Amino acid sequence: MDDRVDLPQAICRIYAAAVVALHEQASNPDALPRFVRTCMDPLQMDGAFVSLIDGPRFQTSLYASDVAAHIESVQFSLGEGPCFEAFATCSPVLAPDLAHASAPGWSAFAAAMAGRPIGAIFAFPLRADAIGIGVIGFYCRRARPFSDDELAIALEVADLMTVVLLGPQLGSGDSSRGVLAPDHAQLHKATGMLVATVGVSAAEAVARLRGHAFVVSRSVDEVAQAIVTGMISPWELD
Repeated sequence: MDDRVDLPQAICRIYAAAVVALHEQASNPDALPRFVRTCMDPLQMDGAFVSLIDGPRFQTSLYASDVAAHIESVQFSLGEGPCFEAFATCSPVLAPDLAHASAPGWSAFAAAMAGRPIGAIFAFPLRADAIGIGVIGFYCRRARPFSDDELAIALEVADLMTVVLLGPQLGSGDSSRGVLAPDHAQLHKATGMLVATVGVSAAEAVARLRGHAFVVSRSVDEVAQAIVTGMISPWELD
């Protein structure tokens, strides 16, 4: 990742974009693509794809940019690839140098990608509790490593994407949906700062903010404001 990228700010922007996507996707067909593009920016990826998966032969593409559509098509046709592996293992699959990737589980896919302008693929499972629902993946034209900061961002993206996709199925009282409520701007920013600084998930960050608010007898929005303005350090909520 470019050293000039501000990790807390990047996650805050992605968090804000997730809020918009969650609450606009039913009426705005560009809400999900716009959210994905926002996620791609700090990761400096050339393309992305989002798929719902139910077994090795059933895949529904929700978003795919240019070459990413071909990547998805080949994986679906073969029933193998980094996305299916990420879904099956419930773990990220990082192929920073696709041409030399050691992947016995998807050798046919790797062979099919030979000669294509695809140097690296990074796939992340989308999970709701213990249930896998799909995968979000990114590709880069050139082979390149995936930094720790990029991994932190991508893991948060996967969590937020899951909430966005399941949003229509969640009631207004659901804790996951509540994390992305649209009327708590400072809470969104403070949550992003905790995610980036302390290294916790968005749900854990909100839990810490609420816990601290209870202890000091203040509203969670007041605590969030104090975090954003620097009056309270994110580490004080540990």
